[in-house]
Amino acid sequence: MRVAWITRSFLDYRVPVFTELARRCPDGFRLFYGREVVPARVHQKIQDQMGEHAEGLAGEMRWPKPRVADVGDGDFANRRMSRILIQPGLARRVLAFRPDVMVTDGFFKWTTCALRLRATRGLSHVMCYERTAHTERNSQWYRTTYRKLVMRWIDAMCCNGRLCGEYVRSLGFPAERITYGHMVADVEGMRRAVSGVPKAQTESLAAQLDLRGLVFLYVGRIVTPKGIAELLRAWMRFSRGSLRDHTTLLLVGDGPQRHPFEQYCRDNRLNNVRFAGAIDYDKLGPLYKIADAFIIPTLEDNWSLVVPEAMAAGLPILCSRYNGCWPEYVTPANGWVFDPLDPDDTLACLHKCVAAGQKLGEMGRESDRIVTMYTARQAAEAVLEACTLALDA
Repeated sequence: MRVAWITRSFLDYRVPVFTELARRCPDGFRLFYGREVVPARVHQKIQDQMGEHAEGLAGEMRWPKPRVADVGDGDFANRRMSRILIQPGLARRVLAFRPDVMVTDGFFKWTTCALRLRATRGLSHVMCYERTAHTERNSQWYRTTYRKLVMRWIDAMCCNGRLCGEYVRSLGFPAERITYGHMVADVEGMRRAVSGVPKAQTESLAAQLDLRGLVFLYVGRIVTPKGIAELLRAWMRFSRGSLRDHTTLLLVGDGPQRHPFEQYCRDNRLNNVRFAGAIDYDKLGPLYKIADAFIIPTLEDNWSLVVPEAMAAGLPILCSRYNGCWPEYVTPANGWVFDPLDPDDTLACLHKCVAAGQKLGEMGRESDRIVTMYTARQAAEAVLEACTLALDA
């Protein structure tokens, strides 16, 4: 089976999955991606690890052209019209590879090329999908209509989790042509990164950041959809009294709201909140290691990969109910699910974490056990299972 994966962009976590697929497809695997879109470090990784199995394309055409104000503003999903993205030469390169199956990510961007090849050339098509009913709650009618119409040119789908599968079935896609598990973090890489951090380094970093007591870690963009404002409001109530000196909220990441939130903390005397700024992916290991628990207050996320990364680091998880990954990754044995839009529920969740005390270590070990079931190998198997379904359709 010859497989062509067509995707405009991706980050570090996808590299092990692509590499595994290349290993498992002796008849041929080819990754087509936007060389000018992925970060330079990711482009270098994919070239080093995959060589001729990966083909980065340049010269993408966009209409309308992005405005400066559109870049990184952190708006909620589906608030704007999608841009038309055309990659010259993409269809020609895919056809030259002669695939049996094409794999794409989502309904838009470069997927339109695969949909056209499926309609005109009859090439089997598998779509990997991430969205949930919650992340699509603002979806305009024409987006939903478009998705339902083009499903005739999708032979099988691979969803990241249960909530995604429920949404896809609500659009009318048959359950028997859905597989699960294509989205995974680089668990082994993160585990190695954390275990390789010496104690002296964590002690130095903790002193540098002035971390005190129980450390709650957040890693991600500092933007509206991530729920940081809601978390800080609950944190202000949580850290009153003695907890102020025995807990720390460590926010790792950057974005347009970082400085306003820093001012908010100063105005409200939240002296136990630290902003570490943006940290390169390959240098996150020490930050995961110095934390006691991981918190993700997102207001909409398909499948936050920072969650399995934190789990691979042995951390219990406090997870927003608006995150598509919680049915699989977060259970009562390794964490809690809360509603960031309900400050009382968020506050209760924070207190439950503190009350867990010595059990946090045991919960962290359960996190590590759970996440070992979601690896690049399992992801590749889920995608190939979908490819087999597509060929049999």
